[in-house]
Amino acid sequence: MPPEGYHDVRRHIRRNPRPRTKKTSGWVVAAALVGVLWLWGHGGTSSASTSSPSSPAPTASSAGR
Repeated sequence: MPPEGYHDVRRHIRRNPRPRTKKTSGWVVAAALVGVLWLWGHGGTSSASTSSPSSPAPTASSAGR
């Protein structure tokens, strides 16, 4: 008779299967990390996107006019 939590399989004793909990896949974790980094890169520094020159330099097409 095998101990509790084990069962006989042919000539040896095996551990009973445990109830599986759903694990988060490594791909889901990697995708979430990439998404956070992408969003942080696009919205992390608001001061760089709002600064604009007060008087833009003339372009080549408007310099001759």
